[in-house]
Amino acid sequence: MSETQQQPVFIIEKIYVKDLSLEIPHAPQIFLEREAPEINLQLATSNSVVDGEIREVTVTATVTARLKEKDKVMFLVEAHQAGIFRISNVPGDEIEPVLGVLCPNILFPYLRETVSDTVTRAGFPPVILNPVNFEAIYHQKKQQEAASSQPGQSTDTTTKH
Repeated sequence: MSETQQQPVFIIEKIYVKDLSLEIPHAPQIFLEREAPEINLQLATSNSVVDGEIREVTVTATVTARLKEKDKVMFLVEAHQAGIFRISNVPGDEIEPVLGVLCPNILFPYLRETVSDTVTRAGFPPVILNPVNFEAIYHQKKQQEAASSQPGQSTDTTTKH
């Protein structure tokens, strides 16, 4: 291997909760309800360059528990789990899957724990988020982008998890 071909570098510098909010709009009466709530999850990922080869990736989960019969929100949790990653010597066409698939896969277990712990500390039974296939989400997003760039095509970019 020549000196111009360096090995790819991927280092996790830090994993942290970037932002966390909890709302219980109908407390304390909501704690007297016996109906099992319907849980809705919305996921989003984002990334940014911090400095050169340092990147921040964030996975955001918005979890809403709603009583279907009374159309009341039991609780709403929004958690932004972030990580700082040092990524270098990765070809330009391969950096996007690293940021859109590999990094979110690393962050998601921490996000699951943050959401479950927050809900439990709020006095509700834990909410355990199901595993997420970030690779499938990434490919779906790429297909939607490709379809929307073709003239005369319209696509729905809403993804419900």
